[in-house]
Amino acid sequence: MKKIQIFENGINVVFEITDEEQIRLLHFSALPFNENTLTSKTGKAGFSLVELQVSGLDRAGERHGNKYIITAPGYRLKYKNFKDMNNSIGRKLEITCYDDQTGLETISHMQFYNGTQVVRTWTEINNCGTETWTIEYVSSFSLTGLEKEGLLPQDEKLRIGICHNSWQRELQWQFYSLEQVGLGLAQSPNFQHSSKVLGVTNVGSWSTKEYIPMGFVENAEVGSSLMWQIEHNGSWHWEISDREGHLYLQLSGPSEIESHWSKELSPNESFKSVYCAVCATAGGFDEAVAQMTRYRRSIRRKNRDNERLAVIFNDYMNCLWADPTAEKEFPLIDAAAEVGCEYFCIDAGWYADGVWWDWVGEWQESRRRFPNGLREVTNYIRKKGLVPGVWLEIEVMGIKCPLADKLPDDWFFVRHGRRVFDRSRYQLDFRNPVVREYCHGIIDRLVKEYGVGYIKMDYNIEPGIGTELGSDSFGDGLLEHEKAYLAWLDEVFDRHKGLIVENCSSGGLRMDYALLSRCSIQSTSDQDDYRKYATIAANAPSALCPEQAAVWSYPLVGGDREEVVFNMVNAMLLRIHQSGNLAEIDIERQELVREAITVYKNIRHDIRKAVPFFPLGLSKFSDNWIALGLECDEKSYLAVWRREGASNCVIHVGEHVPENARISCIYPAYNEFPFRYEPNNRTVSVNFEKPFTARLFLLE
Repeated sequence: MKKIQIFENGINVVFEITDEEQIRLLHFSALPFNENTLTSKTGKAGFSLVELQVSGLDRAGERHGNKYIITAPGYRLKYKNFKDMNNSIGRKLEITCYDDQTGLETISHMQFYNGTQVVRTWTEINNCGTETWTIEYVSSFSLTGLEKEGLLPQDEKLRIGICHNSWQRELQWQFYSLEQVGLGLAQSPNFQHSSKVLGVTNVGSWSTKEYIPMGFVENAEVGSSLMWQIEHNGSWHWEISDREGHLYLQLSGPSEIESHWSKELSPNESFKSVYCAVCATAGGFDEAVAQMTRYRRSIRRKNRDNERLAVIFNDYMNCLWADPTAEKEFPLIDAAAEVGCEYFCIDAGWYADGVWWDWVGEWQESRRRFPNGLREVTNYIRKKGLVPGVWLEIEVMGIKCPLADKLPDDWFFVRHGRRVFDRSRYQLDFRNPVVREYCHGIIDRLVKEYGVGYIKMDYNIEPGIGTELGSDSFGDGLLEHEKAYLAWLDEVFDRHKGLIVENCSSGGLRMDYALLSRCSIQSTSDQDDYRKYATIAANAPSALCPEQAAVWSYPLVGGDREEVVFNMVNAMLLRIHQSGNLAEIDIERQELVREAITVYKNIRHDIRKAVPFFPLGLSKFSDNWIALGLECDEKSYLAVWRREGASNCVIHVGEHVPENARISCIYPAYNEFPFRYEPNNRTVSVNFEKPFTARLFLLE
């Protein structure tokens, strides 16, 4: 029996190599390891480092239901090798296991990142045998004993956070007790086996259509927490359940049961699972998000946009609504330049004479909309000192696109011998090199002929479980397509160094860090009610870096000045995605937009390095008061919104603000409502006399 203890970046990791030559992951926590917390009657059974299920093998023992435990050959993998090394980004562990009967070998990777309490994990499978095996499931991270610290029963000390997501209802965190998710009474040693799994899953290429691929577990008794994210732009799965009286967590990409994925692995072939990231802290939700924010910045493609935080105007939301023409664009361009925007994006419809939805795919300008050509408008954008951008949905082709009927089926997803439809579009298959070259040609032409420097890359379909062409399973086709699309994006950035690509999927329906490690900016929502958008904006930094979170601000033609301020505060601690018909609002309200953008330009150098905090907790649409803070060096920014309800609110900012801080309202300049910072208990008190009011404060 041998233990390997690692302490790195505030994380304690403990492995045990047994006399039977198996390796267990006994501990992954910000707290020190105490062996007395392993209280199962069966000892350390179940503390598997990796779970691997292969077709045609018996699963020994009591696994009960669809739990990914006691997998075969996962349960019998033997320890082979342990590597502990350092590279340019931090410490790296590689643990190799093998199975004699199949010849399969697994390598569990744990990459630490300097300056963060986050580890990126994934599993590599090598077929070193002589027979082809079909993989049905492999974990990227597996941890048993989520509950083991402390004396209280599991049901009393643990809470689980799940980030629900939906079109126009993005980023809705809910927190649950074990009883509420059906996992009560799992306590060791007097446990009973169960078949219940808390499974959070995505199936398909809209990676966040129901959930953000994240989760959170907090042990309130001992003050420790885990937060994780799955970094994949397709199907993924995580689950929590009970095993031998302990609770386990497993993270993975696609799987056979949940997402129709299996992979045939021939001799000498390898497979790598999707990346996951796991954060361990001795603090709560805010501390975990701060650590994840630092990690997200470290894995992201280095780019100028996330340093500069350019202000983008887009003509869609509460403005042209995907009906652009040259005549409509010119006054908007003038107004956008006047208020200080730096990019101007022409949204959907620029390529079709009329209804554009099912005609997408050729991406040639409409001469009916732009009689003198699109270049006339993009040249005018540049003349006004802005960089032009356009909307694309490059991964799809409309069923009325003239090209669609001329192309072979291997350009598209196919199931049961027929092309896959969704919402009158076909899904292009990026595994096909001809498809990738065609799409490169579109980007090259827009950049070279029109001077485009910004692309809003939208994606409005869900083609489902995958494709059967050239794949071992539907899910295998989807997984390989998703990898190919990411590789294509990498090539786009190599070809066009200064190009900004916004990741958009009907708003925030692909808000994952496979894409966000590449794209510098993410659409957070298609929410068209600014009063509701405050909740999405306030929660956005829980799932992505503030400087990547694009939030619409769209002053209404018939609104008043408080409506403009509320709109602008929604975006001012994140990325301003300006819209609204600025050419038709009155001068006073135009000036409020200009003032907000000026303030933003003065503080954006702090936003790109700040970490968020949530002094009123995560926001719900039913909340009357909302607050978001950003902490940076010796200062903090605080956005506060009142929807309705009481006119007074006391906000506990705590350790996020220095005790001797001074508070000022930095937007709007005309503020008439009282506010105060109380250093004794570190609270900010505000009195907003009018409903639907917002303010931005600085504490330094």
